[in-house]
Amino acid sequence: MGGRLGVSMALHRARRVFASAERQIELDTAFEVKTADQVAGVLGNMRGAVMKIGQMASYLDTGVPEAVREVFAELRQDAPVMSADLAAEVIERELGAAPGALFLEWDPVPIAAASIGQVHRAITRDGQAVAVKVQYPGVDKAIEADLANAGMLFGMLARSLFPGLAPRPLVEEVQARVMEELDYHAEARNQQAFADYYRGHPAIHIPEVMSELSSARVLTTELAEGARFEELVTWDQEEKNLAAETIYRFVYRSLWRMRHFNGDPHPGNYLFQRGGQVTFLDFGLTKIFTAAEVDRFAEMVDAMAVKKDLPRYRRAIEEAGMLRPNMPFSNEQIWRYFGHFYEFIADDKTVTITPEWSTRTVKQFFSPAGDLAEIANVSNLPPAFVIIQRINLGLMSILGALNARGNYRRIAEELWPWVDGPPSTDLGRAEAAWLASRHPS
Repeated sequence: MGGRLGVSMALHRARRVFASAERQIELDTAFEVKTADQVAGVLGNMRGAVMKIGQMASYLDTGVPEAVREVFAELRQDAPVMSADLAAEVIERELGAAPGALFLEWDPVPIAAASIGQVHRAITRDGQAVAVKVQYPGVDKAIEADLANAGMLFGMLARSLFPGLAPRPLVEEVQARVMEELDYHAEARNQQAFADYYRGHPAIHIPEVMSELSSARVLTTELAEGARFEELVTWDQEEKNLAAETIYRFVYRSLWRMRHFNGDPHPGNYLFQRGGQVTFLDFGLTKIFTAAEVDRFAEMVDAMAVKKDLPRYRRAIEEAGMLRPNMPFSNEQIWRYFGHFYEFIADDKTVTITPEWSTRTVKQFFSPAGDLAEIANVSNLPPAFVIIQRINLGLMSILGALNARGNYRRIAEELWPWVDGPPSTDLGRAEAAWLASRHPS
């Protein structure tokens, strides 16, 4: 791929030499799209961890050209698929019978294809519509090969971008989470735990697992319907605000109340209905936190966003291992570096999470400017924070793409266990009624 793109770049530069300024813009855009098509095709066929890089590039607004992100968006749901015969072979090997024998109806054409498996529609023998996710043969070996190089990758990151990073525990955490994603038994347990907790919720829907039709490489769940993210962004702003609020409530209620976090927030994992109804898919990459870890997160949020007690926040991140004690930074510098991640919940007011804000979030982490780069150079990312960081890089990018508007401080106070604030929105009141009936705590 590198060789082909090098030749294409040389030809592109030659064409630009004699083109007008307007024509150069046309050539640049066409070249970006063609290049993105080539890269997306390669990443889609490679599967595994490498393909996830392309998925993330499609929704992290970090200066990637819009045309390129649109092409990469196809990797979220429409990656290249395996043949119907091969999918049937996997099912027969895993479940002991061919799809035609197991299901009343089986659609050999997949409805979605992603980094690890593809999804088929089917109808069970008792007439229930289901989604059957079939893992690609050999994807476990592909991911193992990716992860074998993870130590080298994080070592280079530590040397070049984050000198304060301790790579070994980070690599171990990433490897553990990604390898869990290959085990559909584990994903089934995760998904069912979320389905049990959120059953009957007014806006959050988790498809039920059909354990008798699932295995380590086949996962069968209730079939969910809804609009994709690409359609949601065309709806009116109030609908987008409601969907964003539901996603926010799901992520943070799961973290604070379940201590269980779904660590793969990207647009392909949601289906939307009007009125704020969201179905959450794909529970392969999750993290169960200890009470002590969640207490540490709560200490940081309370110190920075609620009490605005910078000395206390500094002690908290030092004790968490994010920053070494006695570093020569003022509390004002600490605020300017870490405070950005708390801005939208720092005050009791209505805010709009814009694409520009979410872009700054990513840049604040990867390429801070000026004296803030000095903090980044000595900061560490402890294992417990690896999956949490997906909130900053994934969830906030999604809310930014929706231009989500609301009083997120009040919504957050509803979800914070140490505040347990009253409902602040219509959805909050509906959620409170649901909690009163199902979760007295």
